[in-house]
Amino acid sequence: MSACRRAWACVFTHIRVQYSERIGLEQNREQRTPDEAHGWVHPCRRRGPARSGAGPFTGPAGHGRVSAISVRVDDPRKGLQCWLHGARPFDSASAVKVTILAALLRRALVQHRYLTDTEAAEATAMITRSDNDAASELWDELGRGYIRHFLHLAGMRQTVLGLDGYWGLTQITAHDEMVLLRLLLHRNPVLDLPSRRYALRLMAQVIASQRWGVPAGAPARLTAHLKNGWLPSITHGWYVHSIGCFTGRHGGYSIVILTEDNPTFSYGIATIGAVARAINRDLDR
Repeated sequence: MSACRRAWACVFTHIRVQYSERIGLEQNREQRTPDEAHGWVHPCRRRGPARSGAGPFTGPAGHGRVSAISVRVDDPRKGLQCWLHGARPFDSASAVKVTILAALLRRALVQHRYLTDTEAAEATAMITRSDNDAASELWDELGRGYIRHFLHLAGMRQTVLGLDGYWGLTQITAHDEMVLLRLLLHRNPVLDLPSRRYALRLMAQVIASQRWGVPAGAPARLTAHLKNGWLPSITHGWYVHSIGCFTGRHGGYSIVILTEDNPTFSYGIATIGAVARAINRDLDR
């Protein structure tokens, strides 16, 4: 087994043990990709021939935590795609703001124009400070119909928009959030290079107090482009999410970590940080 696979096995073993009883059975009722339908945790997928000794990701990062968790990792440089409960739906909280931004940029692109001063100010506030009023303004301006159109273009088929103005109750999955991050990182027919650079620049400028999550343990040489989300729930404790991608030397990879059933906001941050540190440490090898 390769060193990379051994490290990944460590990352996910205890997550699997802690969360299999909680959410392993629930996946039967989720919408899944064909690969995810065959098992609740997927082995590492690499481009090229399968490697001997490859087994499911089965790690100490999640040991002892009570949070329900979904993880997806994509590192094209290593030909690596991995996921745990990638199709499990979560209330989005503010993580959906990246989708709102991408839909806004797509609309401006097809209208052959720049963002207006108001749109740019609202987009900046929505991403860098997680301003809810700005998100609501853009959500209403775009309309659920157009955002749904963007989801179709992007191939985010597991995402279900929140009703009326409740954008924070949009149902997201780690699978679809990774689809979105790929749109921002790589050439595609939905967003052009200036649009992608604009979104990544805002995500790199998130204020210091909100830069927890997937950047935990990332090498200092990389630039983290992220968006976090958090929302208290009567039935599921705290939803706490972190999505992001990394650029720079030996960068170009993305991490999505979605959680619920956190007893407190800080508990969710700690869970995500533990998993992110293990992932970033391994990807830097």
